[in-house]
Amino acid sequence: MKDLTKGSEIGALFSFSLPILIGNIFQQCYNAADSIIVGRVLGKENLAAVGFCFQFQSILVALSMGLTLGFGIVISHWMGEKETKQIQWAVEVGFSFALLVSIFVAMLGGAAEQIVSFFAVPKDTAPLAVLYLRVIFLGAIPCFLYNALTNIMRGLGDSVSPVYCLIAATILNIVLDLWFVAGLGWGIAGAAYATVLSQGGSFLSAFFLFRYRIKGYRVHLLWPWKKKEILVRGLKIGIPSMLQQMLRSVGFLALQGRVNLFGSSCMAAYAAATKIDSFAQLPTFHFGQALSNFTAQNLGAKREDRAKKGFRAALVLGWVVSGCLTVCVVPFASMWMRFFTTEAEVIAIGESYLHIVALFYCLEATMQMLNGILLGYEKPMVPLMSTLVSLILMQVPAAYVLSATELGYLGIWIAAPIGWLGGIAIRLYYYRKTVGKNQ
Repeated sequence: MKDLTKGSEIGALFSFSLPILIGNIFQQCYNAADSIIVGRVLGKENLAAVGFCFQFQSILVALSMGLTLGFGIVISHWMGEKETKQIQWAVEVGFSFALLVSIFVAMLGGAAEQIVSFFAVPKDTAPLAVLYLRVIFLGAIPCFLYNALTNIMRGLGDSVSPVYCLIAATILNIVLDLWFVAGLGWGIAGAAYATVLSQGGSFLSAFFLFRYRIKGYRVHLLWPWKKKEILVRGLKIGIPSMLQQMLRSVGFLALQGRVNLFGSSCMAAYAAATKIDSFAQLPTFHFGQALSNFTAQNLGAKREDRAKKGFRAALVLGWVVSGCLTVCVVPFASMWMRFFTTEAEVIAIGESYLHIVALFYCLEATMQMLNGILLGYEKPMVPLMSTLVSLILMQVPAAYVLSATELGYLGIWIAAPIGWLGGIAIRLYYYRKTVGKNQ
């Protein structure tokens, strides 16, 4: 378990976030495996269906990560204060609450047909999307429990153990994808079953690693309301964080609905390009996550000066990395797209997305660092309201308006940096008025 209150700020942030980043690179490989194998073996309609359903996978992850994030941050705070007994209760409450919610969410898979119909998925893609979506919702339970354990372990200062789980799950997912889709010929359902089985594997491996690597703490089930004060404190951070991530997912679904109007080729291109985009944005996203735990631990240890120095170090780190990623993505956009498909039209549309969005990764990095320090200060309402304004009230309307002009689908791509600018402005204003007022 890592003590984030000692050593250089940038060194502590980098060493803590690096395992998270490596693990989530494997997580993206895990997600991309379905798209690559389905796109190359089954064609663009199946790739479009997987791309549409990926937005719902993102919602499941947003729910599970957001609801349990608060318990991880509370645990980090108590780690700084050395409150061992409180930490144990938080572990049990966070895990048990995740289990209860996941059972309810898994039942929503019965509405897959209505969901696909609501978002006007093209007729050549709709039956495939329904099939994939029904299976994916079964994975809600292991997804929630894995992310609960991940947030708890990071709160305890262990960002390494989840990496082993994701590496194993990624390898398993790729093997099962190839076997079920290409070998057994199960089609798109095979890709969905591979994903759910791999999620189960990641949870089981996380459970056993927690049991044998984390000394002094145990996962037990209890009725979460037995420790109401801990549940309430965790959810005060977790619910706004969950709502923020849910708003992001809902916003992206609204964008997906607009993309769907441009046909299967555009859907397939958007599916592939956003996968590449997800890879590129991983480092800054996880620097922001690491900054939350770093800030919470240092505040618990009464080291507010160090927390603010950590924020400045994270900003510099995020800008440098995002600049490097822009250089890696923009000139080679066509090459990255060819990993997913060989169809020229799909490649060209995806390339246009990356040429526009990747130029502004530095804006996205700034937004993630502001999120990180605000969550560490247990001020989750600011990122929530910022997301509401920047994504739902700025990016989505801009995408609909611009794409209705001669720009077409290019208008949807251009709307992304517009939303990021709005998100930065709101977060920065609040940061300067409260957290940063003494800097």
